[in-house]
Amino acid sequence: VGLAAVALVLDAADGWVARRSGTVSALGARFDMEVDAFLILVLSVYVAQSVGPWVLVIGAARYAVWAASWAVPWMRTPVPPRYWRKPVAAIQGVVLTVAAADLLPGVAINVAIAVAAVLLSESFGRDVLWQWRQQRVLRPEAKLRASSIARRRGEEEEPRRSSSPSDDEGGGFPARCASSERLVET
Repeated sequence: VGLAAVALVLDAADGWVARRSGTVSALGARFDMEVDAFLILVLSVYVAQSVGPWVLVIGAARYAVWAASWAVPWMRTPVPPRYWRKPVAAIQGVVLTVAAADLLPGVAINVAIAVAAVLLSESFGRDVLWQWRQQRVLRPEAKLRASSIARRRGEEEEPRRSSSPSDDEGGGFPARCASSERLVET
């Protein structure tokens, strides 16, 4: 418990120090995220012994999403930065550390862990939903780009025509996909 508390305090400090000293890197951010996920996994395994196996959902969430991305390629789409992930991760660590220290009555611990699990589900769920929407919205544009590249290389004799005359006259799919900003907003 003491080690977990120290790790949480240092986790809060290391990002701040990196930003202030100008030593932020993608590798450091990724390493920090993975160490945080491992700490939460270890804490959830420890807390599950006294609270119940359902707590393992918190520790396994990061790894379940990672494993799912191997089976579902669109889940590999990088998600945009979102501040909400930081407090959610901090809440997971604090709640599991408090549960491990047995500082609150059983009912309060169960409620706190349940709330933490709901917050984590919302955070991962929002990211997965965003990835799914991007896959549905951007996939046609990616196909259009691939077709355009193939035409430039001479791999296609004639450009493909759509079945709708309005699409070929500039008002259809290609015109609507001209910018990714418009795609994301729709």
